[in-house]
Amino acid sequence: MTRAIIMVIDSMGIGAMPDHEEFGDVAECNTLKNVCEFNKGLNVPNLEKMGLGNLQDFTGIKQEKNPIATYATLVEKSKGKDTTTGHWEIAGITLDRAFATFPNGFPQELLEKFIKETNCGGILANKPASGTAIIEELNETHHETKFPIIYTSADSVFQIAVDTDLIPLETLYQWCEIARRILTEDNYYVSRVIARPYKIIDGKPTRISKDRRDYSIEPIAPTILDEIKNNGGKVIGIGKIEDIFSKAGITHAIHTGSNKEGLELTLKTVKRELDLEEIAYQKGLEYNDTEIIFTNLVDTDMLYGHRNDAQGYGRAIEEIDTYIAPIIDAMSREDILIITADHGCDPTVAGTDHTREKVPFLMYSKSLPSQGNLGEIEGFDCIASFIRDWI
Repeated sequence: MTRAIIMVIDSMGIGAMPDHEEFGDVAECNTLKNVCEFNKGLNVPNLEKMGLGNLQDFTGIKQEKNPIATYATLVEKSKGKDTTTGHWEIAGITLDRAFATFPNGFPQELLEKFIKETNCGGILANKPASGTAIIEELNETHHETKFPIIYTSADSVFQIAVDTDLIPLETLYQWCEIARRILTEDNYYVSRVIARPYKIIDGKPTRISKDRRDYSIEPIAPTILDEIKNNGGKVIGIGKIEDIFSKAGITHAIHTGSNKEGLELTLKTVKRELDLEEIAYQKGLEYNDTEIIFTNLVDTDMLYGHRNDAQGYGRAIEEIDTYIAPIIDAMSREDILIITADHGCDPTVAGTDHTREKVPFLMYSKSLPSQGNLGEIEGFDCIASFIRDWI
């Protein structure tokens, strides 16, 4: 069995892109470097062995004389700094124009159509906001009116937050599906509709990560995932992968509530201990011996990057590192492991939005000697090319 394992450490960028100013970012943004400096170093021995510290001078991440992996810095081709753009490019799609953003809120005609088709009665907010801050600000009004909280960010997102003890989770998902359809039919070119459920826990509005769902625009072209699926292979999405690709090119999928759960599921899948039939889109199908395991580890971005929590960000990277050795141990000689990121979200710079950054690339196989530093490579889509050549 020939397998490719892709692990995306969501938002772990490693330095500002040349065009960072066009996206409202500062030259100092460098998510990993600044997180390392804030924490006075990170304990990541497995990432060190793969060569992560050879890419730059990261405080506390040592350079490795004989790295086990091939490593490089990837420069994004597409115009964007969001999850969808980054993951699509990893899978082979590049975008020549950025998704639409709404710094002044969404147009009134869009909201009126949403209110009419959902029968929600009205909406709250309609402005760029931090997700944790907006639910604290409007929770009381939300409970008085039962209106959903609609907000955006510097990214191309239409986010809907509700207290699911007030509005059922199924209703929130239905509202998101309606929003996704309206945005697509009316050509608003919005990357994602995001369901943001929360509950009152210990008197405080608290987001429920495991019930979050992303409703992405459908991929504009086939990806390496489609190639593997259409040729009879398996494509297993762990975390929000199936949402990012709107299920295109995916054969099996499972959502996660935390990085730890995603890492555990990835390890079980590599060890062939996960019941794939249970998470298959179509039961009882037979597949050939090619497989992609595609994992998104979102806590670095969602819990720490957007909340300016550099300490938590560092702990999350350290947790990821503890799983790399057992994943490598479980790999066969026909497996290849690629660790990368999709954009930046530097928790040490002003603001709470994504940052336009380059990303690391680490590639390892027991049957592929390290090729050392490949330098800067233009395009995250080189990952799709490497996987195509491997499989």
